[in-house]
Amino acid sequence: MTDYTLIRSQRRTVAIHIKDGAVEVRAPIGMPKREIDKFVASKEGWITERLAQSRSFADRREAFSLNYGDAVVFRGKEYPLAAKTGKWAGFDGERFFLPPGFEPEQVKSAVVQIYRMLAKQLITERVEHCAGLMGVSPVAVKINGAKTRWGSCSAKKSLNFSWRLAMADDAVIDYVVTHELAHISEMNHSARFWAIVADALPDYKERQKMLKELQKRLNAEDWE
Repeated sequence: MTDYTLIRSQRRTVAIHIKDGAVEVRAPIGMPKREIDKFVASKEGWITERLAQSRSFADRREAFSLNYGDAVVFRGKEYPLAAKTGKWAGFDGERFFLPPGFEPEQVKSAVVQIYRMLAKQLITERVEHCAGLMGVSPVAVKINGAKTRWGSCSAKKSLNFSWRLAMADDAVIDYVVTHELAHISEMNHSARFWAIVADALPDYKERQKMLKELQKRLNAEDWE
């Protein structure tokens, strides 16, 4: 029998979640324990498969590192990491360059700073372009280190974007920018909100799919 953590709540059905290599079962408050055990036993094969996937995912994240000669993604294209004599790190259109002699963690830290710089310039430009087409005006554009949110729009019409968005293809960047600009008019995800997005980007659903693929990749990379 699979070991699991049981969480009871005001719900009607039983659900199994695989989280950080462990099994979590959520069940109604009044459901007998034997019925929960029976349900979990019936899902043994599924649980075993998902646990293996979860552990493989965790191993890939733990093994993630960056070093000279590796490649990183900017605007949907891969560029090499190269050593360049001097004190500065940056991007010259053909490569991400940084001083020689860095350890992997230093390389990753330097690359993140390059991404932040590139994201600020690139995303600000795309916001200005898309805002002009949509007829809206955000009060500010900021870059942050958000891991689970690509962008956000505050009640004061200030936009925030994760530096990770700089990795995305231009079509995806414009989708996220357009999504947040649409919140200036509609601070929700109502039909009216999606109509604004669709008016600006009729193919936004395809761009959403591209964004999800990038998210899958980043989920397996430890950029913290």
